[in-house]
Amino acid sequence: MTTELIILVIVVLTALAFDFTNGFHDTANAMASSIATGALKPKTAVALSASLNLVGAFLSIEVAKTVGTGLVDLETAGGGSSLMLIVFTGLVGAILWNVLTWLLGLPSSSSHALFGGLIGATLASLGASGVLWNGVLMKIIVPALLAPLIAGIIAYISTRVVYRVTVAVPENRKKKNFRFGQISAASLMSLAHGTNDAQKTMGVIFLALVAAQAIDPSADIPFWVRLVCAVAIALGTYLGGWRIIKTLGKGIVDIEGPQGFSADGSSAAIILTSSHFGMALSTTHVATGSIIGSGVGRRVAVKWSTARRMVVAWTITLPAAGSVGALTWLVGNYINHFMGSDWMGEATVFLILVGFCAWMWAHSRKSAISHIDMHAGEVVRTREVHTESLPVIQKVGH
Repeated sequence: MTTELIILVIVVLTALAFDFTNGFHDTANAMASSIATGALKPKTAVALSASLNLVGAFLSIEVAKTVGTGLVDLETAGGGSSLMLIVFTGLVGAILWNVLTWLLGLPSSSSHALFGGLIGATLASLGASGVLWNGVLMKIIVPALLAPLIAGIIAYISTRVVYRVTVAVPENRKKKNFRFGQISAASLMSLAHGTNDAQKTMGVIFLALVAAQAIDPSADIPFWVRLVCAVAIALGTYLGGWRIIKTLGKGIVDIEGPQGFSADGSSAAIILTSSHFGMALSTTHVATGSIIGSGVGRRVAVKWSTARRMVVAWTITLPAAGSVGALTWLVGNYINHFMGSDWMGEATVFLILVGFCAWMWAHSRKSAISHIDMHAGEVVRTREVHTESLPVIQKVGH
């Protein structure tokens, strides 16, 4: 096995690891409201979401083309080991940010973590000329600003209409009927998530294959790439990012069936439309905007302190993941240059990635949150999300 092939295998495995983290990080986008209202049991919800993520990954490749050819100037990058290191360290930045925000229970954008990591690594390697800024602006920045606003407006309007139309319907009947409606909307949202988010990893693996000269830049995404990415995001979804599900389902607004139906339906419509046009939209931004819009439409209290912390996380995701991507590129490039090697830099950065992820996972076990905690009913605060599931033991005097 040649050195180049070994590096390609490491990069592809790292890309699939990101896809896996994307799955468990973003499960909340599709299923948080259904779990919060009791329309679906937690384990059933994540199993359904995983299945539909798997199917959705095969419906389109437009977003994959955007990631694979619309962010990094392939002519400037040249190819070979230099482009491979950019892709690899960009993925490292994205994974570390995903795992950190999962640990904190913050529903930040996996998409923007990936884009930030790639842009940061590209800037460190090639300078500003290596980034296709028009693609970044039109396919990432503009959708990031507009998506939550549009989703919130649509969810607000649909929630108002739903409650107005069903005002005379008895509560028991309304709850029963909207349970099925919410399951349908959440399923469509899961399908949309797979259609949009799994493709981002497809695009990254496509970049790695181009760098290894295993595929032509003008070629289509190979079927095996679509298959492994679909399976990886489905497995991650099935595990369920319970910390983020709890924040998104209970930490912003109290959700009822009609409200959850409106929020999920609005999110799914926007994400499927953006996927059709190749926009690498953040499903997290859309889902959060819809939930807030539905809460305002129902005229219930919105926990704006939680929403503000989420917006802060959104704002710093691109630069934070970009900084890690740039830093790890510098580390990997320096080690390769100093050691006169084509692979020791990648191996070192990979070990750093594994070490940090293992540390964060071990830290999360100190106060684990699982599907059992999804209906606890206590207020969620993202700053305290790592301790909220600990039981309170009271001594009863005799």
